[in-house]
Amino acid sequence: MSYMKTARRKKDLGITGWMAKWYDKNTRKSRLSEMREYADIVSGYVDHGAEVLEVAPGPGYLAIELAKQGYSVTGLEISADFVEIEKRNAREAGVNVDFRQGNASAMPMGDGVYDFIICSAAFKNFSEPLKALQEMYRVLKPGGAALILDMNHEATSEDIENEIQKSGMKGFDRWFVKLSFQTFLKNGAYTREGFEDLIAQTDFPKHKIKKHGIGFQVWLYKPEKDSPKSMI
Repeated sequence: MSYMKTARRKKDLGITGWMAKWYDKNTRKSRLSEMREYADIVSGYVDHGAEVLEVAPGPGYLAIELAKQGYSVTGLEISADFVEIEKRNAREAGVNVDFRQGNASAMPMGDGVYDFIICSAAFKNFSEPLKALQEMYRVLKPGGAALILDMNHEATSEDIENEIQKSGMKGFDRWFVKLSFQTFLKNGAYTREGFEDLIAQTDFPKHKIKKHGIGFQVWLYKPEKDSPKSMI
């Protein structure tokens, strides 16, 4: 399955209301170690004090971990309910993160602002993924990089079971998350070829895709000289 054959919803829909509260309450413990791992990946790429943008931060766990490590962090989230949850979580953690409401396909930021962009477990939900990638390119500084972490459409049932076991979830939460992975999350996810198809249509001249658990790490690099791919 490639991107060109994958149907996308016509409008981006954020998680709101009771579902946003449930997600914050029930995934915090299982995702914290994962978020720290992602924060360590960022710290291995850019120096402390760098400008980092997280796209679709959900409850804000990763953005908060990055702020704890000394980065200047902005979070862009489409759900107004999640923005409120993010701000509360940041206050409770004692860190400053600039959480804003906005759409990944039309970012309310200037050109060349960020050293690094990260998007975790959300890209498959974007209704306009090509525009989102182009927006990442636009707001990155020359020489900057973006990292997309998301599910692999070809993840097997065994892969998913192993991932759930690592989370330590039990009871209803375990059942619900496993069902989500096996159905709508997997159905919306990209294959490696799907990502390749998308990236080929952007201005990113260089990228690499690595398998990571049940998903991919998709690395995108903006050249030092800010020139579209067609001019390189």
